[in-house]
Amino acid sequence: MTKKHLLLTLTLAATLVLPLSAQTTKLGVIDLRKVFDNYWKTKQADANLKEEAGGLDKERKAMVDDFQKKQDEYKKLLDSASDPAASTDERDKRKKGSEDLLLKLKEIQNNLEQFDRQARAQLGEKQRRMRDNILVEIKDVIKAKAKAGGYFSVVDSAAESVNNTPILLYTSGENDITDEVLSQLNLNAPPPPPTTEKKEEKKDDKK
Repeated sequence: MTKKHLLLTLTLAATLVLPLSAQTTKLGVIDLRKVFDNYWKTKQADANLKEEAGGLDKERKAMVDDFQKKQDEYKKLLDSASDPAASTDERDKRKKGSEDLLLKLKEIQNNLEQFDRQARAQLGEKQRRMRDNILVEIKDVIKAKAKAGGYFSVVDSAAESVNNTPILLYTSGENDITDEVLSQLNLNAPPPPPTTEKKEEKKDDKK
């Protein structure tokens, strides 16, 4: 076979293979950020985390208020320990009281710092577990939709490179399965809680 004939044969073979290759590498696209943010379990988990964070904030505020109260007491007691009108015994007593309060203040401050560390770790760990569990559920639905649609692979259109530039530079949107996956995930979403206006309407109806 001549070199010319060999080249022609290879060209024809490549032409025949291309359509088949294009079919087996059907690419799907999904906006993973949109799916994650709008999944009802994500919103529920965020609400739970905010509620827990609110409880921790109240607990922390009580500790801060106690610290400030004792700090004011310490300053007053320290000033009164230098009062020339008081007896020596009374000044010594007040000085000892201020020293005890100072130790208590340091203890409260240490407890507050430890509380902050534990609260951050606790919320961070719960947020991480929530994120990981939800991503597993989302990936399972993506996998099922990809298999059903005959997609060879699914690319995240919201993904960015280390340089904060989009990884996917163009998509026609033809193979975008974002809404399809999101609808599937939200099929069993609980009904939204009644708004304040609806609650007030019900009260008026009873009257």
